[in-house]
Formats: sequence, structure tokens, C-alpha cells
Amino acid sequence: MSAIKYLGGLKAYLARGECVNESSVFRLHYQFTVVVLIGASVLLTAAEFFGDPINCITGLQNNVVNTYCWIHSTFTIQDYYLRERGLQAPEPGVGPPDGYDEDTIEAKWRFHNYYQWVVFFLFFQAALCYIPKFIWSSCEGGLMKTIADGLSPGLHKEDEVSSRKKVIIDYIVKHIRMHNGYVFKYWFCELLCFVNIVGQLFLIDRFLGGEFLTYGPRVAEYTEMDQSERVDPMIYVFPRMTKCTFHKFGPSGTLERHDAFCLLPLNILNEKVFITIWFWFVILATLLGILLLYRIALLALPGLRPRAMHKHNKAVPIETVEAITNKTSIGDWWILYVLSTNIDPLIYRDIMTKLSKEIETANSNNPYSSAGLYSSSSV
Repeated sequence: MSAIKYLGGLKAYLARGECVNESSVFRLHYQFTVVVLIGASVLLTAAEFFGDPINCITGLQNNVVNTYCWIHSTFTIQDYYLRERGLQAPEPGVGPPDGYDEDTIEAKWRFHNYYQWVVFFLFFQAALCYIPKFIWSSCEGGLMKTIADGLSPGLHKEDEVSSRKKVIIDYIVKHIRMHNGYVFKYWFCELLCFVNIVGQLFLIDRFLGGEFLTYGPRVAEYTEMDQSERVDPMIYVFPRMTKCTFHKFGPSGTLERHDAFCLLPLNILNEKVFITIWFWFVILATLLGILLLYRIALLALPGLRPRAMHKHNKAVPIETVEAITNKTSIGDWWILYVLSTNIDPLIYRDIMTKLSKEIETANSNNPYSSAGLYSSSSV
């Protein structure tokens, strides 16, 4: 029951923070994906719910053979995957080998030892998914939380809110065009998310012996095939029944070979876990790819920025948004864009209206304004 309580505790990690300074897709990467991976690792670790991880049938002491086969891996024989179950083979991939010479073993035997490392591998994947968030939190330094603090009318007095609005406006005007590093560091972390997910698809493929990249399409294709012709790809990647060869000395000192027929009950869960991971990683990689293209468009097409900001918070007139966007850099635009998700919409409208006037005043009083210091030509 402790494992179930631990899984329930993961819900708290999914909660939205007090101050949001990243996109929802970014949060899916470091929150939801991490919870899925750690949850799967905990679930597979809770062996008391599923019995022994391996159970081998042989004439010897089962506990000895079970331990040996778990440590030294089991195998299946490729020739027996296409034979009729119950007539030509007891289970897919299981049957008497043609020989024990090195060439036969290398050509026809398929060894399975990944199951020893699945729980550790899933935890390692979760750690990789959290790295972009760790980097971003270190770079961000709590700037957005500091800016947005005190701008909730329900929790602060009106004079305090007014004072905080003036502080933000003064801060933006004073530090105008000094926030490009902020946005580029964050977008770099989003790029890391995309690289991480795509890289993990290939990493899992290597971990599962080159069977993972095509795993999802083969499972989908399997459901549409004729019952008499199809071979479950999940059994091929995660066999439920395997063989194991155990060697020992006989009473006279002769080397004896014992074939064991091994049941791997955890593979029932492993196949479900990894098919879920396959579809989720493909979906997440697609979302991250679309997000990166959107970021490139925002960088290359400045005209998209005021429309994106206005769509995000329609309480601010589009003319005000355009006036600010045309006289600030993409870093300033991003600070204001993220700020709108963390404060009251009406307070945000007041800030944007006053900020537009302050920037216009600063621009008209600037002797270099004709040179384009606050113009929209630069990033």
C-alpha cells in the first residue's frame, strides 16, 4: 500500500505554481512526463502486487534457477515466433533450439536482460526530463515572481497595488531592451525539451534492442490484421514466456545442461508502460516541434507579437499592445506577455496603458529617438 500512497503523492507535483513563467507544453515535459515515468518505475518496483518477477519451470530448485535466470538473462528463439501456438510451439518464441553452437546462438537466439534495468531506466528518463526545468529555474532566478508579487487585488490593499504597478512600469522603462537574454534562455530550454524527447526515443530504441521506434505503428497495425496471421509485436519485444539454460555438475562430475521454461509476469506491465511512453513521447515531440516553429515565427515576424499578446489578454486594446511592442524588444515583450498570466487582467490593462504612455514620453524626450533607439526595427 505504500507504493499506492507514493503514487498519490505525485499529484502534488502536477499542481500549478504560484507564479507561471513557462508555457503549458514546457510544463507537460517536466511535470506530467516526469510523473508518468516515476509512477511507472514505482509501479514496477512494487513486486508484491504482481508476484515474483520471474518464475522458471525446471526439475531443479526453483529459487536457485529463478535467481540465476534473472541475473544472466533469458532468451527466445526467433524461429518459434511464427509457429502455431499449442501445436508447433508451446508459446511464441519458445521451443527446443536447433543447437548450442556459437553461430546458431548468434543467428537465432534473442536474449532479454532489459527487465533487470527497467525501473532504473525509467527513473533516469524522468531525471533527463527535469533537466531543462532545472536549467531554466537557475537562469530565471525568480524574476517573474518578483515582478508579479503584490498585484492581486483580493490579497493586497489598493494603495499597495498602485505602488506595485508604478514599480513595474518604472522597471520596464528603465530596463527597456535589456531582457533579450531572459527570453532566449527560456526558448533554449524549450529547445532542450525537444532534443531530450527525440533523443530519448532513440535511447529507448537502443535499450530495447532496436525495436522501439517502430513499436507504436506495429501495435496499431496488429489490431487490424487477420486473427490467424498476426503476431503480437508486444510479445516479440516483451515476451511473457522465455527460455533459460542452466548448467551444473552431475553426480559424476559431468557438466549437465538444464533447459528452464520461464514466466516473466512483469512484462505484462512493461509492454503497457512502453507503448504508453511511445505514443506520449511522439505526441509531446510533435507539440514541442510546433512550439519551436511558433517561437521562430515570433522572432522573425515582429507583427505576430502584438496579436499574440492581445489574444492572450483581450482586456488590453490592440492599439496599446502595438504601441508597446513597436517600441520594445522581444525580451520586453516576453516579460509583459508572461506577466499577463500571473496578475489580474484589469491590473494588467492599467499597467499596459500607463506603460504605453511612459514609453512614448521617454521616446519623445530621447535625443536619439530619431536614430531608432525605441523603434520596432530591432529584435
